[in-house]
Amino acid sequence: MAQAPKPNILFVMADQLAARFLPFHGHPLVKTPALSRLAAEGIVFENAYSTSPLCAPARATVMNGLLPSRTGVYDNAAEFPSAIPTWAHYLRMEGYKTCLSGKMHFVGPDQLHGLEERLTTDIYPADFGWTPDWRLRQERIDWWYHNMTSVLQPGIAEITNQLEFDDDVAFQATRKIYDHVRFDADKPLALMVSFTHPHDPYAARKQFWDMYRDEDIDLPATPRMDRGALDAHSQRLYDVSAMDDYTVTEADLRAARHGYYANISYVDSLLGKLLDTLAATGLLDNTVVVFTSDHGDFLGERGLWYKMSYLEPSAHVPMLVWCPKRFKARRVAEPVTLADILPTLSHLGQGGELKLSRTVDGRSLVPLLEGAPENPDHTAWGEYLAEGAIAPMYMLRRGPWKFIHSPVDPDQLYNLVDDPEERNNLASSHPLARGMRKEVEAKFDIARIHGEVLQSQQARLMMFEAMKKGSLFPWDFQPLRKASEQYTRNHMSVTDRDLQTRFPQAPDIEDKRKT
Repeated sequence: MAQAPKPNILFVMADQLAARFLPFHGHPLVKTPALSRLAAEGIVFENAYSTSPLCAPARATVMNGLLPSRTGVYDNAAEFPSAIPTWAHYLRMEGYKTCLSGKMHFVGPDQLHGLEERLTTDIYPADFGWTPDWRLRQERIDWWYHNMTSVLQPGIAEITNQLEFDDDVAFQATRKIYDHVRFDADKPLALMVSFTHPHDPYAARKQFWDMYRDEDIDLPATPRMDRGALDAHSQRLYDVSAMDDYTVTEADLRAARHGYYANISYVDSLLGKLLDTLAATGLLDNTVVVFTSDHGDFLGERGLWYKMSYLEPSAHVPMLVWCPKRFKARRVAEPVTLADILPTLSHLGQGGELKLSRTVDGRSLVPLLEGAPENPDHTAWGEYLAEGAIAPMYMLRRGPWKFIHSPVDPDQLYNLVDDPEERNNLASSHPLARGMRKEVEAKFDIARIHGEVLQSQQARLMMFEAMKKGSLFPWDFQPLRKASEQYTRNHMSVTDRDLQTRFPQAPDIEDKRKT
């Protein structure tokens, strides 16, 4: 029997998209026709978590399947080492064309990490400038820390820094699909498309803003809490983003959420264009589509905004896989994390048995995609070592339980079935908390990790200052395009080039040639 062709892979990431704001996770208002179709026809992982709810460490884990303390990618200014295999390396071994269009926030001189091709630059810097300093106990750094401008300045904007970026990401990705079917059709394609929306600021195009009305926008399920009523880590987040600098009214809340919902619909429209392009090129039926986000957004819950927390609005992300020709639709409640992406994508490309060159912190989800029964005792782990914290912070998620531990803070334990908004911390009264704390302490050498993070921060802070002296060769990715090979050039036949770049191919006219 002939072996089935390797599937193409379209891996789409949103930025700061919390699962709770999507219709297939129960939101009654947000409109996502493309994502809703994929969710209805694919596999929805109902309890997917960011391993480290901040951009760069979460995205490094997406690529390499490892928690931050195993790679040194602690925060948004920590280098992603080149010697760590990624899913792009594994798929290249299987003959895939690997390509990225969009944001990944790789820090350091390696801006590819196994990818053959990158179509856009990144939207954020690749240097050490955004290094936190735990010695300062969360003293604000105004030039790069979050503040409340995003919350207080939402509204209609036809072009922004982020809209310009995502427009280009979608255009380049669409062109790549067309280029692939015209010039590289003999290879399977692994295309990652990574958008920066619906990340704040909450400004959206009128087309998408007008899909919603202010009066229909829902308010937070948990209203603003006094700072003193927040858990210790949330109090630090409140301070580090200067959330007490301005008064946030109900109208501000609705407007910011309005812009966020509009930008979810914008991302959905871009995804829809990618799916349409795959269909137009005949690739869709043999393409596995994977969708997720790096972390969520509090969006006013408890009076908090943005991410950097293991509470649900920040840490619970969407994850779905679609390929109806291969996998039956289902919903999976077993907890999964972004660390599962590498083994899953690698397994899809390899087929048969998964083979990795080193152990990772995730596992392949292919058995669950193929209908394997869920494991009620599976544990999902998270590790956060970045700004907003002053010491390592860990998450353990098993069954209905979520446990959060940092040695400088009181523990937190929530039953997410009984208490989905995490209002009732059971850590001081429930016997599970003591056992889960012992599990965390046994799995992670917290004191050693803490020391390594501090050492890394001090080295990077010094190097960033040093790099300001003299001339600088930036690490930011510079897309190189061979313009002399595009369109029509004099080393090509005009007719041959026109025919080669057409899809579908024009009919043969040799039988009409006069003899």
